[in-house]
Amino acid sequence: MNSILDQDIMFLPGVGPGRKELLGTQLSIKTWRDLLEYYPYKYVDRTKIYTINELRGDMPFVQIKGKILSFDEFTMSARRKRIVAHFSDTHGVVDLVWFRGTQWVCKSYKVGEEYLVFGKPTVFQGRYQFAHPEMEKSSEVNLTAMGMQPYYITTEQMKNRGLQSRAIEKLTKTLATRIPTGAIKETLPPSIISRLNLISREDAYRKIHYPQSLDDVQRAQVRLKFEELFFVQLNILRYAAERRQKFAGYVFPKIGSAFNTFFNENLPFELTGAQKRVMHEIREDLRSGHQMNRLLQGDVGSGKTLVALLTMLIAIDNDFQACIMAPTEILAEQHMDTIQRFMVDMGVRIELLTGMVKGKRRTEILEGLSEGTVDILVGTHAIIEDTVQFKRLGVAVVDEQHRFGVAQRARLWGKSDRPPHILVMTATPIPRTLAMTIYGDLDVSVIDELPPGRKPIVTLHKYENQATSLYNGIRQQIQEGRQVYIVFPLIEESEKIDLKNLEDGYRHLCEVFPEFSLSKVHGRMKSKEKEVEMQRFVHGETQILVATTVIEVGVNVPNASVMVILEAQRFGLSQLHQLRGRVGRGAKQSYCILVTSYELTAETKKRIDIMCETNDGFQIAEADLKLRGPGDLEGTQQSGMAFDLKIANIARDGQLVQLARNEAQKIIDDDPECKKTEYGLLWNHLKELRRTNINWSSIS
Repeated sequence: MNSILDQDIMFLPGVGPGRKELLGTQLSIKTWRDLLEYYPYKYVDRTKIYTINELRGDMPFVQIKGKILSFDEFTMSARRKRIVAHFSDTHGVVDLVWFRGTQWVCKSYKVGEEYLVFGKPTVFQGRYQFAHPEMEKSSEVNLTAMGMQPYYITTEQMKNRGLQSRAIEKLTKTLATRIPTGAIKETLPPSIISRLNLISREDAYRKIHYPQSLDDVQRAQVRLKFEELFFVQLNILRYAAERRQKFAGYVFPKIGSAFNTFFNENLPFELTGAQKRVMHEIREDLRSGHQMNRLLQGDVGSGKTLVALLTMLIAIDNDFQACIMAPTEILAEQHMDTIQRFMVDMGVRIELLTGMVKGKRRTEILEGLSEGTVDILVGTHAIIEDTVQFKRLGVAVVDEQHRFGVAQRARLWGKSDRPPHILVMTATPIPRTLAMTIYGDLDVSVIDELPPGRKPIVTLHKYENQATSLYNGIRQQIQEGRQVYIVFPLIEESEKIDLKNLEDGYRHLCEVFPEFSLSKVHGRMKSKEKEVEMQRFVHGETQILVATTVIEVGVNVPNASVMVILEAQRFGLSQLHQLRGRVGRGAKQSYCILVTSYELTAETKKRIDIMCETNDGFQIAEADLKLRGPGDLEGTQQSGMAFDLKIANIARDGQLVQLARNEAQKIIDDDPECKKTEYGLLWNHLKELRRTNINWSSIS
């Protein structure tokens, strides 16, 4: 049955066909419910009146009360006039200024009449003025009833057609009179409302638009934010519980010869405490009888590949196969090299499958997989092609998983008679609140220690006019036997210009460093060309690699000790951190140089400062989340999880995310099959939310 809130917005008095189209195209407001859920972005206290002698030039919107003393009219051009009203409250005089609608102003406002004036004070030629203020006769205003005035974001197009914030406010007030008491149904059970001291849903909707005090605003926001986050978490946890019931996992009871031989004879160094802790968590998953779905987070160089290999060896010891899927051929080949070095003389068959492997070699690998003679398959998305069939796939590792689409990852599940254990790895640290939402159905493990002997990378900020000292530093490092990356930005919108800058920059660097050999790599080159240039750098034949962000993932050169990032102001924090992670892989001190122009916005300067202050990927990710918001972070858009949060903000509402998670977990623990009548309200509302554009199935 349709609610009154599902009515077409056109049928709200004050809207009509023209405004309906504008609200729909500009703000996606199509129903009464949409308008109700279009929340103010700020509030101004309309209960306080300032005197003119209290005004300051940096004040936000304020109210003053007084009388118009006189009008002046100034001609600005043949068709434009400016009207100035001199206004006093006995404590001083200000000017009220209008540049438009001057005839209406002169007709509407009278000298000697007392008005309430609302606007933003500015200083012009030493005197305070209010441009195009809101004005009402003070005799017609009940200040107590005005309370906190809401402000709504509108677009230029809307403002040009008379639909500014005040017009939206009037529409929401009209809407309030049309919604009968009780029409806004409760969605949370009394137990949660009482335990968390929340106001009712109906009160929250009314107070968010028409608050009388700051306390009203805060209580309404907490209720609506909590509800939004709670249902996101409830759905994620319900989905995870359902999947655990539906899909039993392979049980790997034993640690056998492959694991023990490697651990005792081939392990090049002792595991860090963090690696041991993560292995214990994975071990518990593998023998639990439930399918493992674990997210492994750790900075570049923290030893995630070693943990993945140990996990795959447990599968081999239990007569299963394993695979590791990487987003690029370079990264897949790097994994292959690493694993082969670790597994020398182990008698374990490891194969590499990418788009480059063809003909007889490909046929041999596919036969080995289906017959069970290939133990570990390393590859790209080629692994999920239909022709690739395993005999018994027990563990699938997905590296840099945000680079794979949801459907691609899901196809791994069909490679075995029941879903294999999944270990998802990322070197892009994900803030805890975001991980709880995007990867909320995955268990999370974190490697928060670097292997012993690694020195923190020193990050420095230089301006473009300091090129001479930069080049001298590069020359010194190369003379000491080190190698250097120099990264140019390559942004899609300005790709042609950026490629030209890279070509020009490469030629310039060849002139600056005639005594050294340089490689050049960018995404528009053919794979073979890229590979040749990369390999020259890897093998030390070139000392400087000039590149775009194609080197962000998948290049491991322990001898490279300097990362120079040009025009660093054009990169996001996470990308800067990823690029920095290309150095610092050996025992020698490494450096990251961020080169920018002098003209930096406050936000950009903050980004650069954060990079210089910390190497901690999680601190950087938290800062990135606060600066850019969840929708812009690398990985969130590709994950398929569309954030349709109307009022909650994952960056700023971390405590509420955790609270919502805890409350949702209590419900799932108490009613794992979603059948208890006391929670019927929740499950019914969850069904309604299926109509939203959050793609719940995308999780993991």
